[in-house]
Amino acid sequence: MKNTKNFHASWSSRWTFILAAAGSAVGLGNIWKFPYIAGENGGGAFVIVYILCIVIIALPIMVAEVTLGRMGKKSPVNTIRDLIQSSDAHKSFNIIGWMGVSAGLLILSYYAVIAGWALSYIEHMISGTFHNINAENAGLIFDNLLKNKNELIFWQSLFMLMTVIVVIFGINKGLGLAAQILMPLLFILLIGLLIFGYQQGDLAKAFSFLFGFNFESLSWKAVLVALGHAFFTLSIGMGAMMTYGVYMPADSRVFSNVLMVGILDTLVALIAGLVIFSIVFVNPSIESSAGPGLMFVSLPVAFGNMLGGLIFGTIFFVLVTLAAWSSSISLIEPAIAYLIESRKCTRLMASLALGFIAWIIGLGSVFSFNIWAEEKIAGFNFFELIDFITANIMLPLSGLLVAILIGWKIKSKMVEDQLLSDSPRLFFAWKWAIKFVSPLAVIVVLVMGIYPRLV
Repeated sequence: MKNTKNFHASWSSRWTFILAAAGSAVGLGNIWKFPYIAGENGGGAFVIVYILCIVIIALPIMVAEVTLGRMGKKSPVNTIRDLIQSSDAHKSFNIIGWMGVSAGLLILSYYAVIAGWALSYIEHMISGTFHNINAENAGLIFDNLLKNKNELIFWQSLFMLMTVIVVIFGINKGLGLAAQILMPLLFILLIGLLIFGYQQGDLAKAFSFLFGFNFESLSWKAVLVALGHAFFTLSIGMGAMMTYGVYMPADSRVFSNVLMVGILDTLVALIAGLVIFSIVFVNPSIESSAGPGLMFVSLPVAFGNMLGGLIFGTIFFVLVTLAAWSSSISLIEPAIAYLIESRKCTRLMASLALGFIAWIIGLGSVFSFNIWAEEKIAGFNFFELIDFITANIMLPLSGLLVAILIGWKIKSKMVEDQLLSDSPRLFFAWKWAIKFVSPLAVIVVLVMGIYPRLV
């Protein structure tokens, strides 16, 4: 292998890695997307399948990405290049590093726009806009936000600035410190909202809905949705876990750390589901399967008509913003690591340049909801196209290639040196999963994500 000098600092502790990786995994997918897809696909049975997909498919690939980072000690692009050379793997595997870096920036470009919605709703909650509001007026507020490009740009810019400020300060004073503050705060806010759901909502019905064994409502489509979301929620295929693996302390155990990240990520999704549905079920006019509008139309109605709802509604959208913030810093970090290594950029210059690029691309997503709303490419507006390409093609393809590379191409001794000492039983179970189960599952995600668009 070429020079494996580590250009980067390490996390200050094992728990800093766990909190940072959990922060990367915990994002809008957990709090915005998971509750509404659970609502659309029958609740409890969907949750069971989702957890199985996390354990059997997503976590093995996450272990693979972290392990690659520890082996290469560089950014995803350079790590994959060096490992290919040392393993005589085909040069086409280089696409893994480039695709991860590119996918992270593309996702950040529209992620900042959606996170901007949450920032806007914090202001609305504080000002009392949603007090005693009905569904029609709540829908108008959301529609007016989307139509106002200047307002969207303001909130997008503010969120992007928040992201860039954190990564400028580096691994421990920036990313690590943010993780140590944001993740505990996120859990504190979640527990506070859960208590509110118990006191003012219908937590018992929410619990029954999310954890009931109603397999009659489970379809094959729901299984595929669970598989796809399990893959997306752990930040697989974006290069983030590979980069965070570079920063992992040398004495840290990969299996136990990754398992803890998976537990924290799933816990946030389930608690968020309980919070949201306990509030939804106390309001008969709101459907649990309300779709993406559940957060930005239905929940404001519920909060606006509950005792203390505006206070806890504010806390909820602060929670959403914190989750998005902790994820956004991981989306830009792989590209920053590459520029520092290969282009001799300072962290300040790399952070500002990449933040600006993501912001420029994000304007396309902003305009997709207003002045470009009727402009379509292959049936997609700009926002939908970027989302489709990243979520349905780039992330699954990157994950598939990672599984093949580490499972079939890299010398077994190199992988064993990183993982075997953790737990021999877990290692052999992981090796079987990464060689056979995970690749087949990801192929299913890829085909089912693309095929419906082609017919």
